[in-house]
Amino acid sequence: MTLSLGIDFGTSGARCVVIDENGRIRSQIRHSWQMETVDWVHCWQEALWSLLGQIPGGLRGQIEAIAINGTSSTILLTDGTGEPIDAPLLYNDSRGAMALEKLSWIAPANHTVLTATSSLVKLLWMQQLPNFAKAKYLLHQADWLGFLLHGKLGISDYHNALKLGYDVEKLQYPAWLEQLQIPLQLPQVLAPGTPIGELRPQIVGEFGFKSGCVVVAGTTDSIAAFLASGAKFPGEGVTSLGSTLVLKLLSQQRIENARYGIYSHRLGDLWLNGGASNTGGSVLKHFFSVTELVKLSQEIDPNQATDLDYYPLLKPGDRFPINDPQLLPRLEPRPDQPKQFLHGLLESMARIEAQGYQLLKQLGADPLTHIYTAGGGATNATWTAIRQRYLKVPIVSSINTEAAYGTALLAMGRKYGRIQESEFRSQE
Repeated sequence: MTLSLGIDFGTSGARCVVIDENGRIRSQIRHSWQMETVDWVHCWQEALWSLLGQIPGGLRGQIEAIAINGTSSTILLTDGTGEPIDAPLLYNDSRGAMALEKLSWIAPANHTVLTATSSLVKLLWMQQLPNFAKAKYLLHQADWLGFLLHGKLGISDYHNALKLGYDVEKLQYPAWLEQLQIPLQLPQVLAPGTPIGELRPQIVGEFGFKSGCVVVAGTTDSIAAFLASGAKFPGEGVTSLGSTLVLKLLSQQRIENARYGIYSHRLGDLWLNGGASNTGGSVLKHFFSVTELVKLSQEIDPNQATDLDYYPLLKPGDRFPINDPQLLPRLEPRPDQPKQFLHGLLESMARIEAQGYQLLKQLGADPLTHIYTAGGGATNATWTAIRQRYLKVPIVSSINTEAAYGTALLAMGRKYGRIQESEFRSQE
């Protein structure tokens, strides 16, 4: 039996899924982040080894390929041995906004990097760190975690590298990027699913993995969720309702517009147009426990509209469909009844989702035909019904809602040398 392992490092925790050659799940494990986490490097390492150790021993010895996804634009700097020289900057860190003016004179207008949270903007901000001189490599979260497994530094994939400025059409770093004279090694970029190297011998020995198990180039968490969903044709969208709200719309046209926080990932001869909002499950969990969310959702009539108009954020700043690092949260007025407050939050998030898909259409993407839903919010029937009222297209559950499952599919495709992008083609 041939098995593949996908590991997902998302915003709320880490997960892994083991699948067989027919795509059946043989094992899945979760590892949640502690709310007080400050040392993310230690947290990520601990999670990685914990997940590997919890996979049943009989399965570990049959795993032939491993892929990892991470949160988009979460980066860190390392020295020549792969040791981080400072704390990583997470996906939603907008401190790099001060570098936008400088970058706007160099990067093409409305380029993906021209946002306060892009990897490149973060890198420019990190150049002012006292120990930046020690940095030799810039790595994305998935790149560094992959390095821990295969031991090769400075390798990324073109999904993670998009917001670093990598040209995913020409498959090279653009000439304008050289004008920044960045004094470290930008990663070598491979197609997602490309074999990088075998699992380190010490990991094979310690955990009992199969000798020759290959680690392949990874992807981002939202792309992995798309791969898991089952969406294949233009007009099909995937909404990830996790800690944040992420939209992906498969289209024949590539759309890049930093003004609105829109970027496109390459997927075969099609494009995944979309963006990510800071609204989402993290806001809901700030105000309600999981038990309260389940109970109160069941009490809400999803067909009854409220007059509440929120823009639910935990702190100022959003990325899409409004790209404004200073955008203020709007959470007032707050009703006395918790049920009404939750109703207003769910409606407001549905409006943001609908606004995002409508914006993509206005800018030239294929019209939305139906939506697959992934993430924890996919299980909330009330939220789904409210979203249906605003989106006005069929909403179906993803074939699998776990990003780790999509990453396992990516790993399984490594026997063909790359992700099976030929599966994603325009409908005849």
